[in-house]
Amino acid sequence: MKLKINKIHPDAVIPQYATPGAAGLDLHARIPHEIYLQPGVRFTCQTGIAIELPEGFEAQVRPRSGLARKNGVTVLNAPGTIDADFRGEIGVILINHGDEAFTIKPNDRIAQLVVAPVVRVELMQVVELGETERGIGGFGSTGGGVLECAK
Repeated sequence: MKLKINKIHPDAVIPQYATPGAAGLDLHARIPHEIYLQPGVRFTCQTGIAIELPEGFEAQVRPRSGLARKNGVTVLNAPGTIDADFRGEIGVILINHGDEAFTIKPNDRIAQLVVAPVVRVELMQVVELGETERGIGGFGSTGGGVLECAK
């Protein structure tokens, strides 16, 4: 599959796969100077690129595991969805869950982009749903130990 990409800003970095087996393309920060992302603060980091997805596909913006593990920096709405009909600049909503400020430098790798097929469904309103062994059990009902806050 070929993906059309528009380099909106001359300093933007075209995403690439870091390794032959990588699922995601690395997205880079297109910022004019360093940004100091304080703990608990969110920031929409522009990438300087736009893409044209074929109909029937989406692009998912996902965190980079190294940033999350080492610094507590992640994508706030992970995975963020880019719809096939969106043609604007890709922005990544980052948040610092760490204890210290995190420095984002121009062209740093900030997230990854995974292209995936989308199945569109036709909804059918019904009075009852089919039975399963699990039934209506959720939030840890299959042996989780999850604290239930409200019913």
